[in-house]
Amino acid sequence: MELRHLRYFIAVAEELHFGRAAERLCIAQPPLSQQIQQLERELGFRLFHRTQRHVELTAAGQLMLEEAREVLAGLERAAAAGRRVARGEVGWIGIGFVGTATYEFLPAALSAFRALHPEVELVLRELVSAKQVQALRDKRIHIGLARPGVVEKGIVSVPLYQEPLVAALPTRHPLAQREHLTLAALAEEPFILFPRHPKPSYADYLISLCEGVGFSPQVVQEAAEIHTAISLVAAALGVTLVPASVQSAHREGIAYRPFEVPQPTTELTAIHRAGEISPLVTAFLKAMRSVISGQ
Repeated sequence: MELRHLRYFIAVAEELHFGRAAERLCIAQPPLSQQIQQLERELGFRLFHRTQRHVELTAAGQLMLEEAREVLAGLERAAAAGRRVARGEVGWIGIGFVGTATYEFLPAALSAFRALHPEVELVLRELVSAKQVQALRDKRIHIGLARPGVVEKGIVSVPLYQEPLVAALPTRHPLAQREHLTLAALAEEPFILFPRHPKPSYADYLISLCEGVGFSPQVVQEAAEIHTAISLVAAALGVTLVPASVQSAHREGIAYRPFEVPQPTTELTAIHRAGEISPLVTAFLKAMRSVISGQ
């Protein structure tokens, strides 16, 4: 039995006329009659009582009609659900992100995505870049927002945008009185930095920037989370470097100062599994690009 047999049967059962059913199905009447006879032989019972002037359903045919309609309706529901999944309209997407993405960009990207895909479940995980890579390999997330960029076999990195770095200083720090700083001006300052392991690490990137202007930062404290680092700076335990978007937090006790040109920057990168980009990942990348283009 094939699906077309069910469609042919339903058409005849609803029309109770082979000629009208054939017209509705856009086929000739003789092949339609043959298909119904073949279906009856496969089922082992009559579906219709036929005379030269009249066609009516048998009792078995009436029951068969109800079941056939349900089968086709179920298939249509399944096909419609499959189409929605294929378009990225339903399902779930796991998103890993570094804490520095949460101040402006990630909330805007989530809002843009949610506006177009309200039925998709968002599973959010704050993870450093290296742990995002492992989460991708374990299929606990579908996409990550990483700093610094990731170079790993089987992982695709998509650069999103470059963001200026600013110095985060205690408000009473002498350097906070300046409008702009050079990175070298921080050479003698105690630094609050982030853990260097696992790698790749954001801390290593910041250290390389400092070394590029002739000094190695004096790290007095490590902080796993960006808000912890900011709190330690507010307590006058040291200084640190953060993306400019962190300024939106408006934390008391903190003065943010931009750097002179050429400004040091940090890149936010989207990462996902190679060769396994789903409609939902595509949709989220599109949402992020829409936010970037609107910035």
